[in-house]
Amino acid sequence: MSAAEDGLPDAEGAEATQNAQKDSLKFENDLSHAVIGAAVEVQRVLGTGLLESAYAAALAIELGEREIGFERDVAVPAMYRGRPLGVAYRADFIVEHALIVEVKAVDATAEIHRSQLLSYLRLANMKLGLLINFYAFPVVKSIHRVVNKL
Repeated sequence: MSAAEDGLPDAEGAEATQNAQKDSLKFENDLSHAVIGAAVEVQRVLGTGLLESAYAAALAIELGEREIGFERDVAVPAMYRGRPLGVAYRADFIVEHALIVEVKAVDATAEIHRSQLLSYLRLANMKLGLLINFYAFPVVKSIHRVVNKL
């Protein structure tokens, strides 16, 4: 009789799940580093002071040149008590189906921006998001990693 048949935890299955989670976390971390590198390059070329839409367009070009898969302006639906609400928000970028990227060009990001990104992550059932503010120089000082503990 196997451990699963006895109602006991399956050690091999648990280990496989832990390994898959570690691999997923490494992938998401590597992906976030690649996106941050692309954002640094965008700001290096464009500087500060432009509209958010200019930075988003340039980031799309940079991600494409780096062969990082992404979708832009992605409609994310929501449900309430099992009923559809329609589109709850539009993600600036969803990168490799694993990372939400929100682009800003504001004097300073506020807690509301991080809270919104966390809500987006929950609705999309994703773990990691980046809030990138191109107004700040250097841009790396104004990148916030937001984690959804699913």
